[in-house]
Amino acid sequence: MNRITAIATAAFALLGLAGAAQAHQIWIEQPAGEKTAVVRFGEFGENLREVSPGLLDKFGKPTATLVSAKGEQSVDAQKTASGFALPFGAAAGESIVAEDAGYPLFNRKQGDKQTVGRYPPAARLVTGFAPLQPKLVLDIVPAGNAGEFKLFFKGQPKAKTKVALVTQSGWAKEGHTDEQGLVKFDLPWQGTYVAEVSVSDAVAGERPGANGPEKFDSVSYVTTLTYVKADGIAALPAGPAAAPNK
Repeated sequence: MNRITAIATAAFALLGLAGAAQAHQIWIEQPAGEKTAVVRFGEFGENLREVSPGLLDKFGKPTATLVSAKGEQSVDAQKTASGFALPFGAAAGESIVAEDAGYPLFNRKQGDKQTVGRYPPAARLVTGFAPLQPKLVLDIVPAGNAGEFKLFFKGQPKAKTKVALVTQSGWAKEGHTDEQGLVKFDLPWQGTYVAEVSVSDAVAGERPGANGPEKFDSVSYVTTLTYVKADGIAALPAGPAAAPNK
């Protein structure tokens, strides 16, 4: 198990989740030269992308927003056999954020008590390191210098929190945010990097549901940031594609 997987596995274990969805995250991919992006669900460092029919069908309706100097454009992502397609991509200086506020609630048992948990997976794609303002509840954004990021939780810098960084080959590193929510990584390879962070919040609440309000006892936030680096050491290849879970 690589380090990024270990972080997410721990977060889900705390919530009592079982099965193949453990340790998963969403991330945003935009292949070089393409003008559109895709939201994936699985394990980037293990070359695992869930599909439909399969675990991809657990999602409600992910939404995505393109953030640019011209303003913001928000859409509902469209499910395909291997992800959620977006009608836009991020050009230089732009960013995309995506989240699924409708991912199904789940039950967990703590001693003799049954509780309900919420998991709103989220992701961001960036094209550079100019500082950005947070938009997601748990959001990791560029901080102004290459390889430097700032973590926000509910709009405030989040200190002393583990952040994991992984490439397509499975190469991974870990860092911790400082008192200002900053963390810095060396980025030696060309290609795609995905940073991931998770925060558990034991605050109860409710959200709209198809049959009325849905109440929950806690939330597990898992957020990723994707950045594609054009220069550096030639990227190590991805491993063989992992078989999707059914």
